[in-house]
Amino acid sequence: MASRIRLEDRECPLSTTVEHVGEWWTLLILHDAFDGYTRFDQFEENLGISSSMLTTRLKTLVADGLLERRPYQTNPVRHEYVLTELGHSLRPVIVALAAWGNSRLTPAERSMILVDAESGEEVEPVVVDAKSGRRLDDSAAYVFTAGPAASAAMRNRYAGRPTAPGGRG
Repeated sequence: MASRIRLEDRECPLSTTVEHVGEWWTLLILHDAFDGYTRFDQFEENLGISSSMLTTRLKTLVADGLLERRPYQTNPVRHEYVLTELGHSLRPVIVALAAWGNSRLTPAERSMILVDAESGEEVEPVVVDAKSGRRLDDSAAYVFTAGPAASAAMRNRYAGRPTAPGGRG
């Protein structure tokens, strides 16, 4: 697949992340993988996706290191697709996206909710700063700025903003 990222955005972590996981089917395949699906036929049946599209998406997820393709049967050889550590690290992102979608619905309209596995109680996912525990949804309190590896173009974009620790402003 041709890259959709503009040359000047290649250093932006948001742009490069979207290039890997921003495609509709990719997010749904990852969601199924988090729910325990591993086999081609499981993904195909659950998602209603064409086999050619699924093949393309799975190859990309494997190439990007989010899924690992490994044999589960030898005669004939059949493979399963298992989340890698990098793939597992996307779970909070998927949870946050689902929570955002649910936040726009009344509780009665929600077809899927996140619950505590032990208590069964619904939980409200939020993204917080690991150090302070403060929610990160306040765009006045938390802003992006150029980091230590930023190019001149990225530094210009964030000129006048606070710098990251060790960064130059």
